[in-house]
Amino acid sequence: MEKIIYVLWRDAQTPADQWSRTLRAQLADKLLSLGAHGVQINVADADVEPAAALRQTNTHPGIEGIAAVWIDSANTMFRQPFDDAVRAVVPHMAAYLVTESQPIRNTRFPAKPGERTSGFSQFAFLKRPPRLTHDAWLDVWHHHHTRIAIDTQDNFLYVQNVVVRALTHAAPGYDAIVEECFPAAAMTDPHAFFDAVGDDEKFQRNVAQMMDSCARFIDFDKIDVVPTSQYVVKAIGG
Repeated sequence: MEKIIYVLWRDAQTPADQWSRTLRAQLADKLLSLGAHGVQINVADADVEPAAALRQTNTHPGIEGIAAVWIDSANTMFRQPFDDAVRAVVPHMAAYLVTESQPIRNTRFPAKPGERTSGFSQFAFLKRPPRLTHDAWLDVWHHHHTRIAIDTQDNFLYVQNVVVRALTHAAPGYDAIVEECFPAAAMTDPHAFFDAVGDDEKFQRNVAQMMDSCARFIDFDKIDVVPTSQYVVKAIGG
């Protein structure tokens, strides 16, 4: 089984709420009917508007959502119907084959099939800095930063997707796609985001530690960060 992440862009003329419903119903149903073992839809919608200050856009136009799909094979001949289903409902998309690691599984606010997951889901689209080899970049991220990301934030889901290769022509050159889920309060309260409510000293310490760690393997002028609502339409094994 392989995991594909479709990065999605929305036509500016299509209202966000209408687009969200299309992805969660029409697209998700089609992907399942094609034989997907799992489907997750994430959209930048009205529910995450309070988190607008967290968005960072270096890919233009800005990303508006993703569809994660688990299928038997990402080989073109088997993947093509899934690509066609996505293209039928969005003006532009890019597909990536990824390897998935979950340092934090969501046991705190378990997703219910087809329903919005509590809080919000933040996606970060990363490009490896040229100063690091691929192996060095992975070493810093996986063997050093992961522990810091867990210890300094109130994230209840942490998914590290390393891009194996782009599957569509002219796809932006992302090397990783990271998903973290946070409680709703973290959309507007930095202290809640950094697990330091009521403790300004801890907040300052966590922010500094997190930013120093990120700077070791991320160029901040290349990153895209998109707050979204997460909908696990069908979980693997569900």
